[in-house]
Amino acid sequence: MSLQKTIMADMKTAMKTKDKVALEALRAIKAAILVAQTESGAREELDEGQELKILQRLVKQRKDSATLYSEQGRDDLAEPELAQVAVIEKFLPTQLSEEELVVIIKEVVEEVGASSTKDMGKVMGAANKKLAGKAEGRMISVVVKNILGAM
Repeated sequence: MSLQKTIMADMKTAMKTKDKVALEALRAIKAAILVAQTESGAREELDEGQELKILQRLVKQRKDSATLYSEQGRDDLAEPELAQVAVIEKFLPTQLSEEELVVIIKEVVEEVGASSTKDMGKVMGAANKKLAGKAEGRMISVVVKNILGAM
């Protein structure tokens, strides 16, 4: 079942159960998918990679918003954002732990032949392709910097 059909089915369930947080998150996903489909040159159906990027972007936006709200002492606004993150993350693959991430990135460093922080771009490109949807870009970047910095 495509992501769009899954989202629609979950939206119906959220409406029936009157789950406002889930409904809001699902509507945001649906809107982002529709925007991506109607962009110039876009195909009718998005591939899995494009869907993952949309979901990751939505999660990142909500986490950033929740962080800002928390810093400003507005936990009443941060909580719904984090609840939406939990709903959206159900559609993403299981995120890798930091230990698993380190192992995979070390393999990527060896494959690319990186030897210093100057090779960060090459490593990040290969790591992002290999880890699409399995880890946040920020986390990948931190691990790559640590590994290359230790060389």
